[in-house]
Amino acid sequence: MGAVKGEGALDGGWGWMIVVASFMAQFLSFGSPQSVGVLYPEWLSAFQEGKGMTAWVGSMVSGVALMSSPVCSACVENFGARPVTVFSGVMVAGGLMLSAFAPSVSFLIFSYGIVVGIGCGLAYAATLTITCQYFDKRRGLALGIVTTGSSVGGFIYATLQNELIELFGLEGCLLIIGALSLNLMVCAGPMRPLNLPGYYLKQRAALQRTEEPEPLYTKPTAIIIDSDLKTTPASTDNAATIKLMISKEPSELQEREGERKGGTWVCSIMARAIKKRMRPSRYLCETVELLQDHVFMAFCIAMFLFSLGASPTVLFMEDVAQSEGLIDGIALIPLVSIVAMATGIGKLILGVLADMRWVNSLYLYALTLIGTGVALLLIPVCKSYLCLQVLSAVIGFFSGNWSLTSYITTKIVGIERLSQAHGILMCFGGFGITLGPPVVGWYFDWTGSYDLAFYFSGTCVLVSGLFLFLATLPCWTKMSKEGNSPVEEDVNTSQQPALDCDKVASVA
Repeated sequence: MGAVKGEGALDGGWGWMIVVASFMAQFLSFGSPQSVGVLYPEWLSAFQEGKGMTAWVGSMVSGVALMSSPVCSACVENFGARPVTVFSGVMVAGGLMLSAFAPSVSFLIFSYGIVVGIGCGLAYAATLTITCQYFDKRRGLALGIVTTGSSVGGFIYATLQNELIELFGLEGCLLIIGALSLNLMVCAGPMRPLNLPGYYLKQRAALQRTEEPEPLYTKPTAIIIDSDLKTTPASTDNAATIKLMISKEPSELQEREGERKGGTWVCSIMARAIKKRMRPSRYLCETVELLQDHVFMAFCIAMFLFSLGASPTVLFMEDVAQSEGLIDGIALIPLVSIVAMATGIGKLILGVLADMRWVNSLYLYALTLIGTGVALLLIPVCKSYLCLQVLSAVIGFFSGNWSLTSYITTKIVGIERLSQAHGILMCFGGFGITLGPPVVGWYFDWTGSYDLAFYFSGTCVLVSGLFLFLATLPCWTKMSKEGNSPVEEDVNTSQQPALDCDKVASVA
């Protein structure tokens, strides 16, 4: 695996090939999950389960993709984006093909929800990671283009799956879509890493240690300390002895001496390893430290409420139109396609706005939450298919704020902790996406109408936007015990210049 080195690789050149490959990877992996609303009515009629139970299939695929972000991010850091993308192609294709033979909704939850969801999570982490590594000043634009791939995939796959179902049935549709997903392995080809992944560095270090083994025991050199000692031509040996520096700590030297005398060197090594394992996890400590940041914690809570309320839109919008008698069957351009197309446009526009120095990206995100909440509250009072189309476009456009998540996370916690923080944030979003559609389905099974369900969803999203806006006001930052860090000041004060991210780690 060749690695590209040098700062010249940033913001151009091969980076645009990375953008194209990542765009196609998200197109192929998220195309079917983003248009799962087309498959939802087919599963309802095929398995005759309740709406709440069947909704778990669509919610799990997106929820698992986000909840697995920390694990997927660790895989990318250790093995690189290329092998992870190849493996994601196997997972997505295998899950889709396996779903064609599903005998029940419970099996679909495993094959489509979990297997395909993990594959999507791996592809998501790999594409965002490699894109962030190749772009700095144009990162917002590059991420906007890459994440638009999932929206374009949802738009095209909605119509494609509808036509395939009419021609080949549900089983044939899933088999063909699964075969198309195998092209994810081709998308992994251009993903040359800027730096060697952690796994290869560890292997190289292990090989070097194997070639040059260290002695089991080296007797420490004694240091003679004498205030009356003088360096003379006749005492050069003493002067050389004084200049010797011992790299080992005194406590470790004493342990080594005791080990030599007692002949318990192996046992001592095992004891030190056990003590090291019993120490508090560094990852856990850093996670607690991140959650103590009130701006980041507010962002996580807002992400959870937004995902809880906005995720049912893609899954239930078609069923809403059919339940209200606004349309028979599925339109040539389904509402799911309108949502996906508007989401892609929103990702591009919001990504460009985020790169502007006079725009506060965190407040921009809060504004999109408020707009989505208002649109969701208007769905129950909408009594025409044209009105649903307009609201679908509005919700889709504001849902393009997913392209801002890694950008805002960098602003809050800094580039060094971006990978871990973004994984935590995606976990909150994953829980919301997993719970949202089943809750809306249970509301319908309970009341026989979607009105109460969308009032609940709109309220959650509206509250998330207002909460994020109020919780990140500059006055709250000034009252913080630790005071503002440079990154927090950039987030909470829109007039300050944008953060100069000179380094890029990985993003989940």
